[in-house]
Amino acid sequence: MKKSQMIVGAIACLIASMSWGAMFPVADHALEYINPFYFSTIRYGAVSIVLIILLWMKEGRKAFRLEGKGKLLVFFGTMAFTVYNLLVFLGQTLMGKSGVMVASIMEALMPMISIAILWGYKHVNPKKYMISSMIIAFVGAIFVITKGDISFFLTLKQNLVSLAFILIGVVGWVIYTMGGQTFSDWSTLRYSTLTCVFGTLVTFIITMVITMQGYVSVPSMGAISTIKYDLLFMMILPGIVALLSWNYGVKILSSINGILFINFVPITTLIIMMIQGYRITIFDVAGTLLVITALILNNIYQRREENTNQQILQEEELRQVV
Repeated sequence: MKKSQMIVGAIACLIASMSWGAMFPVADHALEYINPFYFSTIRYGAVSIVLIILLWMKEGRKAFRLEGKGKLLVFFGTMAFTVYNLLVFLGQTLMGKSGVMVASIMEALMPMISIAILWGYKHVNPKKYMISSMIIAFVGAIFVITKGDISFFLTLKQNLVSLAFILIGVVGWVIYTMGGQTFSDWSTLRYSTLTCVFGTLVTFIITMVITMQGYVSVPSMGAISTIKYDLLFMMILPGIVALLSWNYGVKILSSINGILFINFVPITTLIIMMIQGYRITIFDVAGTLLVITALILNNIYQRREENTNQQILQEEELRQVV
């Protein structure tokens, strides 16, 4: 692979990760004026339209054929653009200002959650270094969530629902990412577009139902006008640019190398929150560093394991030749 291609792939992953890191502080401001349901519906409604236009221009009408995969597209789209977006932002809203950092650190736990899902669902036993990384990352997440306050566990009932929402939402995105392997013969743009469209439709239906039931209200034009720049940012960077950049970058670098850039999510969030004047505790910093350390260690051992397997394979091929 050319060095220039690797640089482009690295930049793409970096842009995606930093966009996601900036997403939570921006959403924090927007969610003061609009509920998570309409926030997600409006945001991804606009993103869906843009992606449809891009897919039509690049691949034509044939790219919109479902090819018997309609149910899978609805499922994975719901996991990403309904479960993830609704529950993460709902949990963040319920937790208040501290929910911004908690949501960000949960995002960085995605590689560890992927390992846990493969372990529980497909019975792929994790290596010892994977378990160690998961434990370190979990301790880091506890630091950020509790801020070192042991009394947090005494009030766990008050935060349990919020934490559960965020965790389930993040698991939804992990499932969506893993589901992309089922559509390996499709382009990144096609998979992203069709799942986004179906997921947004599900979000729209849920939003309309709970609105008619009186659980949420339609945001006023004044509220939308107040957060118009927040919405524009969320549509362009964490929405379109991050989605396509991440999939493109990982395709070039491979998932093992690309996943390292998830480290920039909590780092970006921390920096933005500090600029905004939010008091960052030593536990926020220590917890973030522990999660990053876990990801880096896991990645290093994965590379070593991959290199060892390649060497063994090469030695076997040489023996067969001899």
